[in-house]
This record gives sequence, C-alpha cells and structure tokens, in this order.
Amino acid sequence: MLKKNQRKVDQAKVRQRKLTSFRMNFLFFSIFVLFSLLIFRLGYLQIVKGEDYKKLLERTEEIAVNTSVPRGRIFDRSGHLLVDNEPRNAITYTKTTSTTSADMLKTAKKLAKLIEKPTNRITLGDKKDYWILLHPEEAAGKVTEKEQLAIQNDEKITKKEGQRKITALTRERITEEELNSFTESELEVLAIYREMMSGYAYTPQIVKSEDVTDREFASVSEHLTSLPGVNTTTDWQRVKMSDSAILGTTTSPLEGIPKTDLDYFLARGYSRNDRVGKSYIERYYEDLLKGQKTVVKNIKDRTGKVVETKTVREGEPGKDLMLTLDTELQAHLEKIVEENLLKAKRMPGSRFLDRAFLVMMDPNTGEVLSMVGKKIVKDSETGKQTVQDFTFGTFSTSYEIGSTAKLATMLTGYKYGAARMGEVKIDEPIYFKGSRPKSSLFNQSSRIPINDVEAIGRSSNVYMFKIAMNIANYNYVRGSGLKIDFDAFNKMRDGYASFGLGVKTGIDLPGEVTGSSPEPNRAEPGKLLDLSIGQYDTYTPLQMAQYVSTVANGGYRIAPHLLKSVYEPSKDGKEFGALLKDMDPVVLNKIDNSPEEIERIKKGMYYTYYGQRGTAHGLFAGEAFDAGGKTGTAQSGYYEGEDRSLWGTQTVSVAHVGFAPFDKPEIAYSVIVPHVSTSTTPPHPNNDIVQAAVKEYFALKKKRAEAEIFSTETQTIQPPYKAGADTEIPE
Repeated sequence: MLKKNQRKVDQAKVRQRKLTSFRMNFLFFSIFVLFSLLIFRLGYLQIVKGEDYKKLLERTEEIAVNTSVPRGRIFDRSGHLLVDNEPRNAITYTKTTSTTSADMLKTAKKLAKLIEKPTNRITLGDKKDYWILLHPEEAAGKVTEKEQLAIQNDEKITKKEGQRKITALTRERITEEELNSFTESELEVLAIYREMMSGYAYTPQIVKSEDVTDREFASVSEHLTSLPGVNTTTDWQRVKMSDSAILGTTTSPLEGIPKTDLDYFLARGYSRNDRVGKSYIERYYEDLLKGQKTVVKNIKDRTGKVVETKTVREGEPGKDLMLTLDTELQAHLEKIVEENLLKAKRMPGSRFLDRAFLVMMDPNTGEVLSMVGKKIVKDSETGKQTVQDFTFGTFSTSYEIGSTAKLATMLTGYKYGAARMGEVKIDEPIYFKGSRPKSSLFNQSSRIPINDVEAIGRSSNVYMFKIAMNIANYNYVRGSGLKIDFDAFNKMRDGYASFGLGVKTGIDLPGEVTGSSPEPNRAEPGKLLDLSIGQYDTYTPLQMAQYVSTVANGGYRIAPHLLKSVYEPSKDGKEFGALLKDMDPVVLNKIDNSPEEIERIKKGMYYTYYGQRGTAHGLFAGEAFDAGGKTGTAQSGYYEGEDRSLWGTQTVSVAHVGFAPFDKPEIAYSVIVPHVSTSTTPPHPNNDIVQAAVKEYFALKKKRAEAEIFSTETQTIQPPYKAGADTEIPE
C-alpha cells in the first residue's frame, strides 16, 4: 500500500516537472519572438524610414508668416482717386521662439548705431524692465531672501503667482535716480529693443517706418548679415485725397488692432500689429481692402533655428473700390451748403444754428451721389468759428423734419381709409378742450376746403390732423376732449417705416442710427397730431433721402449704398483691373399703396414748386427740368446741442425733400438745417440749398454731355479731383 502511494507521488512530480519545463520553454520562445519583432521594427525604422524621420526631427515646425501688402485704393464713380497708398522705407525685426532677450538687446545695440530712433514712446514700465535687464544682480537684491522665502512659502498662491509678486516688488523698488541714469544712447537702444519685444515669434515687427532716410535704409541693408532678424522692406502709408470723413481711417502699425476688436480680427488670421479700418468705408469694407498677404513658411531645425523659408502664397494688394459718389458734384454741393449755413448764421436768432445737411441719391438704384454735412465749431486755440466736415452726421444724427413728413402721412391715410384720393377736407383751426388751437400756417382763422393735392402743396397741417384722428378712431367735435386709440401711433409709425423713416436705411456704413420714437404719454394724445406733421419723432437726413426716393421710384424702398463696383488691383496704375462685381440695387420692401395713390402724392409735390400757392412756388421757374418737392418747418424742435445749460430752448428747424426730373427721376434729395432760428419766422436756407444743388446737378450733366462725356463711368484711373478744375475727359 505504501509503495503504491509512493509511486503516485513520483508520477505527480514527473508531470509537474514536465509542465514546468513546457512553461519555461514557451516563455523563452515568446521572449525570443518579441525580441525578434522589436529588432525587426528597429531595423525597419532605421534602414527604411530613417531618412524620413531624420528630416522630421530636423523640421519640427512650420509656421505661416504674414507680410504687409498695400490696401485697396478707393475711387469715386468717375475714377478719381480718393484714397491711395504711399510707399515708404521700413526696417523690421522678426524674432524666433529661440530668440532670447540678450540676443535682441545685442541686435538693438548694433541697430542703434545705424539708425536714429525717437524715444518719445518709451514708457515708465519700459524703463524699469530695461534697468532690470541691464542690472540683474542689483535687481535681484531689491527683494531680500527672507521676503522671497515668505512669498514662496505662501500656500495661498501658486508658484507662478509668487514669482510675479517678486517681480512686481522688484519693479516698485527701482528708484527714480536709477531710472534717470540712462544715457541718450541707451534710451535709443531701449526704443529699438521695445519694438523688437512687442512683436510675436516669426511675425515681422516694424522697428521704424516713419522718416527712414535713404542713408539709414542703405546702411542697414549692408549690415543685414550681422543683424539677425532685421530686414529692410517697403511699408505703405494710407493717403486721403479727399476731406470727406466717410472715407474713414485706418490704424497704424504702431496702433495695430484696436483692443475692442482684437478677438474678432485674430480669429480671422490677422496679426496684432496689422493695420485695419477704424471707421466708415475703411472699416465696413475691410475684407475687400485688406488684400492678401504674402504667406511664407519658416522651416526650423530642432534648435529652433530657421533653416529654410518657402513662399506658400504670393501676396497681392486689396481690391480697388469704386464708390457711387460724384466728387465734382460733391465739391460744388459742399460749397453751396457751407455758404448757406454761414449766411443763415449771420441772421438774427441763429444762436443755436451750427449745422446743415444735404443728401442726393439716385432713387432708382440707391446710389448715393453726394452726402454733405457741415458743422460750425469754435477753434480752441484761436477762438474763431470754422466750418468742419460733418458728413457722418447725415446718418448718425436725427431731427424733427416738419411738414416733409406729410407725404408719408397722406399715404398712410390712404392705406387705412383715413383719406381718399381727391377727398376735400376743411382746413380750419382745431379746438380741443383745455388747449390752444392747432392750425395750418397759411390759415389761422378761416374754413378753407382743400383736397389732398393742395394739402401737400400748400402744406395743410389740419388735413394731416384729421387723417391722424381718423386713424385713431376719433371724430372731431370742436371744443371736445381728444380721445384716441393709442394704437394709432403704431399704425402711423409702421406706415412711416415702410418708407424708411424711423428705421435703418441699410447704408453700407457703420454707426447708423434710427432716430427717436418717444413712448406716447396717454396724458398727451395731441402728440399724435404732432407726429402727423413731423414734429414729434426724429429722423436722419439719409432716412429723408430714402423716404423721398421711395415716392419718386413708385413705392420701392431701396437701400442707399456707397459701393458701386469692385475691381482687381490695377496692374499698371493707369487702367482699372478686372471688374469683379457691380453692386445691384437692394429692394428692402414695397409700400402698401397703389400706383395711383403714389402718383397723387407726386402731384402734390409738383404743386409745391409750380402751384400758385405752393410753399416753394417759383423755386425752379424757367429751368429746363421740372421737379417735385416738399418743404418742412418744425416749430417744436428743442435744442439738445453741446451747451447743456440751454437744453429745452424751443427752436425752428427747416427741411426739404424732392426729386427731379418729375417724369423720370434721376435724383432724389433731402436737406435739413436744424435749429436754424429761435424766431417763428425763420430764414429758409433749406430752399436756397435745394435750388442751388439741383441746378448744379443739371448744369454739370449738361457740361459733361457737351464735352461728349456720355457717362461718368470710366476704366481709366483719374487723378484726384481738385475743386475748380475742369472735368477731365478720358481718352
């Protein structure tokens, strides 16, 4: 029995040894296979892919670098140059990710010997940083070891925050004497060094671009091999050939992208020191004007040293823009507005008068031919009054427009059945309980029957009052209280908005306002009547031009625009490049009135100029063209100008809208002269401006026709227009 058990034990041990031997052999075999695979893989990487990985190791990073190109130029509709680029010498510096402060300082010292760099942009912070760089041991002693340990052992702050705190203490303890110890030559080095530091890796930073002399340019060019990162190139300066503010401005390379727009532009591939449009046309059409920068790739080795530079995409200037503006017409109209503004300023009661506006546009296309704004300001140095350009006020300021609003009131009345074509209403003083009578200027006491055409041409306030009361579901009873449905405000404002009053016009410029539409006070129902004659809400001069254009073209509200065409950059500077796009009219809406109703309003506007009792009778008598218009006087205009102590003083504003020729309108125009007088019988520079401006348009058209210039459009680039010069005839 014992032998049998022993035999079983021996057999189990044999099986165990065999199993252990198998496992060990399998393990060794697995290790052998794995090592074989590893050796095979290493051999593959070294022999087959070795060269490729070597190149990848050496070329660790490729970075796109943008270089400056000229912005697109801006022209008027006749090809006259409005905004150009002036080339100028520039010295730039491009640092890499491996460039140290010591490297930049060394280069700055060398460069300071070759150029003169103004030091006026050096800040106190620049001086402190520079002092620390030049005196590292003394700077380190500004904060004691005990203080440093206390900061570093503070568990409430991170290590990085602690280091910032030590640096801040170091900067605070630099004395004024130490900051004033810099010599003029050291400050010049600092001025160069700060420009180098402000750039980003692999992005050229302008060190100097203003007043770089030919000697400086040549000297730096000769020493480029000893000035790592420095280069000489051509920069571009924006030059305006016109005083018009709506052309806008751009930032300089020193300004770069405004902080308020930094994220917006950086997300679109801009560099921080890029120049961008700051206002108006330059800003609105930034995407077209900016151009396409040259993009190169800096190929670096493992140390960060640039070993090769490749051009990925050639740059090209921005697109050239042709505007709708007629510079020659603009120059004449500016003179007309300025002369009439100054003339009115010499009249009694003109204390608050300081501005005047004129807008002229094509009512069929929305092309703005002229925008004029003039403002009288006092020169802070001389104390004398001067007239400045205030063109942007045509869309950024708003005013009560008086009876020029009656066209919209009548058409809104037609829409709601509050007036009918040919309907006669009695013009009479309106009496409400507890208030002064409301009447038309031409009729203070009588009862005069008047139809809709005469109501426009003679400017009947009462006709408009009765329309407003009908819209408000109120039947007038002499001496009763005025009880209205206040929804009438919305109905009338909606009607006005369909013409462009009280809403944005769609102009291709930033900064447009809509005017003011006060919330009606239920204790003042009479404000509805004021609204009907343009003496409650306020509108911009540009809205007025769009409004009358809508009437002139048969009821289509078209967005006014300043961009006419877009061209490729000129190849020779003489002919425009290829046409990329012509701007088509943009119809925003059509008014809810029949063609017959619109024609009826036009007859009222014709009556204004040619009816015996029209408010502008004889304005164009004897001219080869005819026209239609509407005058306006707002007697409730309250002064809200620069002198706040005088706010609320009642003034009179005068306005005028119209179009010509009457049958086939080519132009629509609006004029407003706010706060022209404190007198109830003000002068009317509005009418004088319209008369002179419209006559000037047709005189210029005739002159061009006689000179066989059948179109103001041209493919030939014209020099800047100079006031007083004859129109140049393209060959």
